[in-house]
Amino acid sequence: MFAIEERAQRRPLVAALLLCVWCRAAAERVRYSIAEELGRGSLVGPLARDLGLSADELPARKLRLSEEKQYFTVSEENGNLYVNERLDREEMCGESASCSVSFEALVHNPLNVFHIEVAIEDVNDNAPAFRKGVLELEIGEWTLPGARFPLETARDADAGRNSLLTYQLTSNPSFSLALNENPGGKRQPELVLERALDREKQSSFELVLMAVDGGDPTRSGTVQIRINVTDLNDNQPVFSKSVYEARVAENLPVGSLVLRVWATDADMGSNGRVSYSFGNVPDDVPLFFVVDSESGEIRIAGLLDFEEKNKYSFGMEARDGGGLIGHCEVQIDITDENDNVPEITILSLSSPVPEDAAIGTVVALLKVRDRDSGENGQVRCSLDRDVPFRLQSSHGSYYSVVTARELDREQVSEYNVTVRAADGGSPALQSSAVLALRVLDVNDNAPVFAQERYSARLAENNAAGALVLTVRATDADWGQNARVRYRLWEGRVRGAPLSSYVSVQAETGALYALRSFDYEEVRELELWVRAEDGGAPALSSNVSVRLLIVDENDNAPQVLYPPAAPPAASGKGGWSGVELAPRSSEPGALVAKVVAVDADAGQNAWLSYELAKATEPGLFRVGLHSGEVRTARFPLARDAARQSLVVVVKDHGRPALSATATLSVLLAESVAELLAELGSAAEAAAPGEPAGSLTRWLVLAVAAVSCLFVAFLLLLLALRLRRWRREQLLAADSGVLRGVPVSHFVGIDGVRAFLQSYSHEVSLTADSRKSQLLSWRTAVFLPFENF
Repeated sequence: MFAIEERAQRRPLVAALLLCVWCRAAAERVRYSIAEELGRGSLVGPLARDLGLSADELPARKLRLSEEKQYFTVSEENGNLYVNERLDREEMCGESASCSVSFEALVHNPLNVFHIEVAIEDVNDNAPAFRKGVLELEIGEWTLPGARFPLETARDADAGRNSLLTYQLTSNPSFSLALNENPGGKRQPELVLERALDREKQSSFELVLMAVDGGDPTRSGTVQIRINVTDLNDNQPVFSKSVYEARVAENLPVGSLVLRVWATDADMGSNGRVSYSFGNVPDDVPLFFVVDSESGEIRIAGLLDFEEKNKYSFGMEARDGGGLIGHCEVQIDITDENDNVPEITILSLSSPVPEDAAIGTVVALLKVRDRDSGENGQVRCSLDRDVPFRLQSSHGSYYSVVTARELDREQVSEYNVTVRAADGGSPALQSSAVLALRVLDVNDNAPVFAQERYSARLAENNAAGALVLTVRATDADWGQNARVRYRLWEGRVRGAPLSSYVSVQAETGALYALRSFDYEEVRELELWVRAEDGGAPALSSNVSVRLLIVDENDNAPQVLYPPAAPPAASGKGGWSGVELAPRSSEPGALVAKVVAVDADAGQNAWLSYELAKATEPGLFRVGLHSGEVRTARFPLARDAARQSLVVVVKDHGRPALSATATLSVLLAESVAELLAELGSAAEAAAPGEPAGSLTRWLVLAVAAVSCLFVAFLLLLLALRLRRWRREQLLAADSGVLRGVPVSHFVGIDGVRAFLQSYSHEVSLTADSRKSQLLSWRTAVFLPFENF
């Protein structure tokens, strides 16, 4: 059923060598031989084994066939070549002496092309046949013995020994059969007259001509010969040439003149009138040519195609009115015209192509052919210039499309590559094929944020879960490689993890506050958000996010001075303090200073002071922004010694928050007045209880401080006397500071600085049940502080 070429049969080692150098197999041919008429599924040969492929390699190597007509098929399991449809040698190759089918076998990973040729051996499946069922001959009774009459030849579609071999004629004493071999090698049967005919004795004869082929078993065909004996017609038509030759171009219009045959007959009348017809012709000749019986002109009846058949040879007959026939041979050569465009066949296409494919990677395999011949069949291929691919010729009519430069899917994701083929005709014919090549994405782009850095402002006391802002990053890749997810770069804020303050939604990049922020605790957050794509390995990028906490007016002013007093017996709390002011104070003299702070910021922390309540409304005033309590006029004798002031401290928030401070100012000019006032204050603080211990300790404290102050004054005066020796020394009043002019003190600025650095807080406690904190300044110091 099959056979590998004879050289492989003589050298068994060739198969082993093919396994070692299988990559060169594309330049060799694998040949098989099978008989025609085999049924579908008949084994042709072990193709995979002859190509050097094992059964284990077949799935990976993807062995397949490339042929225009699917005569054969290859098994994916064992790699054997089988018949795919019934093969008829006569239908495939006609009268050709040899018949074969050539195609290519493609093997991938790596790609190789093998040329396969399957010879179709003829079987004797066709019997010889005559074109006519009956041959009629007119033979005049005057015909001399030995005259020969050419008979129609039989046709046998088989080839070789299975074709027509010989002829046999039924026995008749008047006729015999002679075979004449023509220049083409065909045997022409001729009827030989053995003896003179006598029409009066027998006017007709019927013989049977049998054609026998050389097959095993033999096949035969017959035709009946009817011979009519006519009166004398002693001249048969004679052609001017025994062989007529012509060359015509293919695709000539129907009706075009090819040639004209001419025959003459020496007889007269009807015996000399000649008519023309086809003689022994193949079945396809009447399809393409027609003969005019009167003129002998042969014209085109159908479109000729050089690629289908390039030569026609047939016989012509010239018959006179007496039945005599003359014969000649006609040979018509068909010349090629450039009437076939190049054909482009895509054998293999690798799409999509990875964008990181190396330069020179094969993405497609093409086969190009032109059915014309000569220059008309020479094909040149080209690609568009603006694509990153080029053509690479391989094995004659095969071309590979390979990458010419690096691909970038983010710039171009798909190419429609047009392959153009042009032949060498004039004018040239062209054809094209489009290769749709998609570029497969590779994760080569990291996510890119829409902004270089992000910032947002969030009001304090926000609700937990509030949206802060949304970061957004895009990835130029595609699919999973472009799927971006977000996460926080972990850090710490005030000792706590950053993730306990804010979170980022992985899919959307939305940043949420997880807790309520307090501006007084955290004023801003610096954090990093990472965007990571879904590639493998993943690529990422970071962006800085600055979150500013916006202050709200949620803190009331806090009074630092005067200090807070403990709750009174009534249970009401507030701010309280005792300040001393001489009754000789001038308007604008500083009495005290209310010091307050606000934990908020900006406008919410701007403070203003105003006097809300006073024992003597016109005696004191408060600086709007400084909080300084100063005298508004000279104290009068009718003014109470003890003045109560309520100062309100307000911020500038919306709404404004406030706090109050209560000051007690004692108007006194001497220590005696001071002690008297303090005594009365102590009695007022604890009515009904002895205050001797309180007064005693107060007197001791005042005496100690006074002694220290006198010593300090003496030191200052001594130093001053040394600088100004000529100045008159001033005498001080014994134990009383009232009435000493301010101008008598030298270095009063230094004294004032000293005085301001000393404040004493004396806690006068009556008993364990109730207490009151009195903030005061030593009465001895107060006359000098306003200087």
